Amino acid sequence: MDFINMMLAGGPVMWLLLLGGVVALMLFLYKSFQFHRDEVNVRELITGLTNVLDRDGYVEAITLCDNTPGPAAKVLASVILAARGGDNDLNRAVEDAGLDEVPKLESMLSLLEAIGYLAPLLGLLGTVLGMMNAFFQLGGTQTSLISQDKLIPGVTMALMTTAAGLTLAICCYAAYTYLYNRVRHLVLDMERGASEMVAYLERRRNEK
Repeated sequence: MDFINMMLAGGPVMWLLLLGGVVALMLFLYKSFQFHRDEVNVRELITGLTNVLDRDGYVEAITLCDNTPGPAAKVLASVILAARGGDNDLNRAVEDAGLDEVPKLESMLSLLEAIGYLAPLLGLLGTVLGMMNAFFQLGGTQTSLISQDKLIPGVTMALMTTAAGLTLAICCYAAYTYLYNRVRHLVLDMERGASEMVAYLERRRNEK
């Protein structure tokens, strides 16, 4: 059975599941590209920034952060700006920047999770509709003999939508888990880098 015949046999619910699958795939690819772009070597970035700041190159350090992708660079830029402005509470600058950057990382993940949650429910709906269709066909039969041709379309719809819904749900939850772990990794790098930069700036301030 080819793809088009499978979709037709599954009924309208299959098209909803296909739409959900396309949206989930687009979300996964978009977020994967975003995380790949945002992932930088924070240790090397910190080393470069400290070398610049040792020469009081605040502007150069901020420019370096602006030219570096990812949330870690933006948080580090906020800390350096706060230190340059004489702010004594650098940790507050880290928290404020984190409140801006973390939601950007987590954006649209909830939609992927929702698709994974709704997919088996749509599959169950297709199962119910398929069985209803089969029973309606049997109800219109005037003889006591059950015709195979009347049962097959409804049963096929039920099985197709159940399998498609479970498959989509499994794929969505696997993709969500992978992306969520990427978010945790990026946030951990961001926090680690910010902590090192705050310690460096406070030590430098005390030395002066």
